[in-house]
Amino acid sequence: MSELGQLLKKARLDKKISLEDLQETTKIRKRYLEAIEDGNYKVLPGNFYVRAFIKSYAEAVGLEPNEVLSMYQSDIPAAEPEHIEPIRSKRTSRNSERFSKWASSAMLISFVVLIFGLGYYFVSKNYEGTSGASEDLPARITDDAAPPPAAPQPGTENGNVTQNAAGAVPAPAPAPTPAPNPAPTPASAAEVKLAKSERGTDFYTVTGTDKLSIQITIKGDACWLEVDQLQGGKRTTVDQGTYKNGETKTYELTTSGFLIFGKASAVDLVVNGTPVAVGDVANVKKIQLDFAQASAATP
Repeated sequence: MSELGQLLKKARLDKKISLEDLQETTKIRKRYLEAIEDGNYKVLPGNFYVRAFIKSYAEAVGLEPNEVLSMYQSDIPAAEPEHIEPIRSKRTSRNSERFSKWASSAMLISFVVLIFGLGYYFVSKNYEGTSGASEDLPARITDDAAPPPAAPQPGTENGNVTQNAAGAVPAPAPAPTPAPNPAPTPASAAEVKLAKSERGTDFYTVTGTDKLSIQITIKGDACWLEVDQLQGGKRTTVDQGTYKNGETKTYELTTSGFLIFGKASAVDLVVNGTPVAVGDVANVKKIQLDFAQASAATP
């Protein structure tokens, strides 16, 4: 057991916190917590998550996480170095310059052809419009058609006003007023709102739907994530693993959901078509999604 593991375990035992309780608080699996106490960091998903998990562990047992990381910096494995793109050769640069010149020339020629094409189109349209107007003009001048006969008004017969037996002219019947068309009822849309943030977890309330459509896209760097469903006070894991940059995962849940991201800045999250802010800091992020009628208690 390492000195760092002894320090963390002693702080946990002093506060009388079991590994099961610590798992519920930090949302970190028990076997990862035991590996941190034993100093067996190879069990964790990656070197980046060692620092994140130790920070969450220290915070849960009442220690200052930044001081713990600073004191035992030499015992913690360094994060994996970022991939550096090799410098391109001069030959590649020359080929790029040639391609740029060729593309610029092609764009210029295409632009000139487009200008001539537009000019020809408008000239031909104007000529056709002028020719059509000249052909219709004589017909309009000489056209002397008689207007159609007017329809007889109510109370008349063959153009003569009719009278009833009392000698009075009957009043015309009023025209029926058309009933207005009912306005269409707008379809209810799902709405996702932040309800509260408590004990390191953001709680969101989802209304207007009976299911959760979750889309997770990894950006910039690999990220470990876990997706759980909550039902009857129990949490069941739907998916867990480390995904690479550019991968997109989608999930459909009919119960409340609980999400854990090992690196919040490497994730884009969309719930029922609504983007949800995860954060731009490379820390562990926990999010719980509840329907409006469901309780928002921490699992």
